[in-house]
Amino acid sequence: MTNADFADQETRVELLAGIHPENRQPIFEQILATPAEGENEYRLLKSPLFVRGIAAQDIVRINPDSRGRFELVQRSGILALRVFFKQPDADLENQLTAELEKLGGSQDILTERALVYSIHFGVGFQAIEALINRMTAGKPVQWMYGNVYHAETGEPLNWWQDMLQA
Repeated sequence: MTNADFADQETRVELLAGIHPENRQPIFEQILATPAEGENEYRLLKSPLFVRGIAAQDIVRINPDSRGRFELVQRSGILALRVFFKQPDADLENQLTAELEKLGGSQDILTERALVYSIHFGVGFQAIEALINRMTAGKPVQWMYGNVYHAETGEPLNWWQDMLQA
């Protein structure tokens, strides 16, 4: 299925991205999604910028009793790549987008200082990391995966291992 298959059902879901470190207020992010089969379940059409642990095509169940709270129902195999710029760099954005698209990735979010890409883990961590590291070397840019490491411990989630066994 492609995003076009869901175009007539697109909606935005509000998910909890975290708690602001200074004022302790919740931070929410709206993410493009489409209803999934289960009650309060949605398939994400884009990877989020701030919400950790999920990516495009994952299915989440939203808790109707707690604003923004959700649980992951099913992983899609997509990696969320987040790239942050100290200053805007349109040339790097264009080059990086073109190279990731050659690997089957897509750009989900573009802001002046942040990019989010979705790419299937089957491309390989080494290939993805080599590409991004080569293209961002020496530039005031930081990148990270959005759904590979545990938000608190930093330990790899290893969800891809089950998919490799299937």
